[in-house]
Amino acid sequence: MGTRVFALPLIFGGLVAAATPAKVTFHEDVLPILQNRCQGCHRPGEAAPMALLTYEQARPWAKAIREAVLSKKMPPWHGDTPHGKFVNDRRLPESEIATLTAWADAGAPEGDRKKTLPALQFSEGWRIGTPEAIVEMPAEYTVAATGTIQYTWIVVPTGFTEDRWVEKLEVRPGSRNVVHHIVVMSRPPGSNYMKAAQSGIPFVPTRNPIKPGVDKGIGVFNFLNNAVEIVGVYVPGGDPYETKSGQARLIKAGSDLVFQMHYTANGKETPDRSKVGIVFAKEPPKERVVNTFIMNPNLRIPPGAPDHEIQANVTVHADVTVNSLFPHMHVRGKGFEYRAHYPTGESELLLSVPKYDFNWQTTYYFTNPVRMPKGTRIQAIARYDNSPNNPHNPDPKAEVTWGDQTWEEMLAGFVDFVIPVDMPVSDIARPRPPATTAAAGQ
Repeated sequence: MGTRVFALPLIFGGLVAAATPAKVTFHEDVLPILQNRCQGCHRPGEAAPMALLTYEQARPWAKAIREAVLSKKMPPWHGDTPHGKFVNDRRLPESEIATLTAWADAGAPEGDRKKTLPALQFSEGWRIGTPEAIVEMPAEYTVAATGTIQYTWIVVPTGFTEDRWVEKLEVRPGSRNVVHHIVVMSRPPGSNYMKAAQSGIPFVPTRNPIKPGVDKGIGVFNFLNNAVEIVGVYVPGGDPYETKSGQARLIKAGSDLVFQMHYTANGKETPDRSKVGIVFAKEPPKERVVNTFIMNPNLRIPPGAPDHEIQANVTVHADVTVNSLFPHMHVRGKGFEYRAHYPTGESELLLSVPKYDFNWQTTYYFTNPVRMPKGTRIQAIARYDNSPNNPHNPDPKAEVTWGDQTWEEMLAGFVDFVIPVDMPVSDIARPRPPATTAAAGQ
């Protein structure tokens, strides 16, 4: 994964020239910003390596905070904002950047403790609040100290005796230092997905479930069928899966959760026991949220190519709404775009990520979800840097193809679709068969 430097969010642009208080202190001016913008990650047990809950914790980092803000290293936000507005845009307004910078320049004064805000109360170990259900790997998995660890699948029964609608779902790694990512899928009864895997027993299939040769590289939706459905993902810098009011994800009665584990050795044998926290919808939803990704498993990146473009194109075969987008590549990933080509002939740039960062993989939640009529073509355009100028490139001399490991590559454009609750998810990916004469006459 490489080393990540965590600090505070910033705003794109030059040096800040906003008005600041005459005297900036921690308790009166800085703490409100940290509580509102930073402490979700900058607290024990979360992604950031240092806590920023108190003056004693924040004071040693004052200069680093200033540098990160003014050098634009942070926040973990890489979307090109002229193209769409997003609910989870993490950037600070200029006034808050000016306040943080002034505080560091003044020597990080503490101010009056009597004027400090009450400490925020967090649900320990979770960002979604206290889960109503927790589905956990039944036993620890020991990650080897060295070597390549193949993707490992672990099937865990939910024990749900009725269909459950999910409002929030958070995937939590047991050991962040060896878990690169986790994809959690809901497998309903009767599904043949990972059929050979035994409940609770780590399983490595004899062949990769995704192989080249699909649609000759045009692109396909993955998992848009009744066999399995993605319900949550953990990635570096990622967020829990949440739905809007009146929406929810479906986990059917008797389903298993299938954990797809990507472990990376760190030189020390390390146990991991990852888990999923769930908050259920309080009432039956009006709309269903379905997650999948657009992929091109036939990608080939030439040796030394500094800016190689690969596309995946898919067509939706029903009216849908898109809530969010999440681009995924590996260490050669350079930039990513989503475009919509509508049946009217019009086109729209939905998201541009000109500087993709493998260590900060963000889901972009639209402020105004995008409606796509039947026949809309979604285009995912990925760019890769396989040159020696890419400091993360493991081998510029290699031709790179699709693969699980980080020295291989992927083009996976995740999408959260919103559909009617009674609509089969497969209708998104393929046309419905024509109605029979009898049915048409009813």
